[in-house]
Amino acid sequence: MFGHFNPKKFQGNLTLILVCILSTASTLALFADNHVSGEGVLNTQEEQHSYLTFYYENDLFNGEDANYTSGGRLSYITPGQPAVDIAFIQHTLDFLSGGEDSSELMKSIWGLNHLSEVEYSYGFALTQLMYTPVEFETPTPPPGERPYVGWLGVSFSIHARDRRTLNSVEISIGTVGPDAFAEDTQDYIHDIIGEDKFQGWDSQMPNEPTLNIVFNQKRRWHLLEDANLPMNLEIDGFHEAGVSLGNFLTDIHVGGLIRIGWNLPVEFSDARLTQTAHTQRLFSNGESGGERWSGYAILGARGSAVFHDITIDGPVFRSYDTNIKREPLIGEAYIGFGVRRGNWEFGYVHTYRSKQFESQGDPQGFGSVAIRKQF
Repeated sequence: MFGHFNPKKFQGNLTLILVCILSTASTLALFADNHVSGEGVLNTQEEQHSYLTFYYENDLFNGEDANYTSGGRLSYITPGQPAVDIAFIQHTLDFLSGGEDSSELMKSIWGLNHLSEVEYSYGFALTQLMYTPVEFETPTPPPGERPYVGWLGVSFSIHARDRRTLNSVEISIGTVGPDAFAEDTQDYIHDIIGEDKFQGWDSQMPNEPTLNIVFNQKRRWHLLEDANLPMNLEIDGFHEAGVSLGNFLTDIHVGGLIRIGWNLPVEFSDARLTQTAHTQRLFSNGESGGERWSGYAILGARGSAVFHDITIDGPVFRSYDTNIKREPLIGEAYIGFGVRRGNWEFGYVHTYRSKQFESQGDPQGFGSVAIRKQF
């Protein structure tokens, strides 16, 4: 389903994507340097920083190349002021965050205890996801296999935290279809690694704009703070719950995560490429021990009740039959590690996910890499 590969067209698309990513990264890095040094933006909390994180997921880490096959995300977080400020979006995020500028209903739902002590950070992200069938040589997916789908989107988020809770609200605007450039990206990766190209992208899901809003809350497990572990090990963790609403994905999800290791950083790169994946301080009273290095293991799980998934159910406003039926309940378990040295951090997590549609042959595994730079 990949159709005929046009090198000139791909080179133009790839150049455009790379220029956008590099321009965004350099602009955000410059903003971060000014922010931390106090030029142009006041930073009244010395311990707050900005974070640029690159996420990459691929099922090749599990020896596969099908279903959810790849994802990439460039994420940037700033404290106190958004790097990309669109007034209407930021006012909407503030209203929904549960903070001082939020509605009374949202304040009661989110449950932040001391609003005057709440800290805020703002996120901006570019994300691309791609999905393919198992059979790659036929011009259309065989019956019962996933359709070809790519998604490309930009996201804006606000994060409000106190001593126990981190609330995140993210609005994403994107598109499925050829305008997501998933075929070009997969062809490029397969050229690099010497893999055969998928031949059915001409039958991919048609273009459709998507709009999603995600609410997510993480709550700290205080009982772990008093744990007395050997070899100077430390442990922390949290549980989370959230809801996603929109024509890309509508679901309810719950989960939890534990970290155990040495010199656990108060900042945390989300273990995987989720809809609200960023690096930031998890809670307002985290204290850095002054150590320049960290090493830790990660163990987590997540469950979702899915009501709509455009990659399986098809577009809302276009006629396109995916020929598969969504599983309503999805379970995931993941394990991995993270290492930090100075202002750089690297993490790898391996996820095992249950079937997402009824005719899927087996549950899926994939790997997630996160590289973070603190400014």
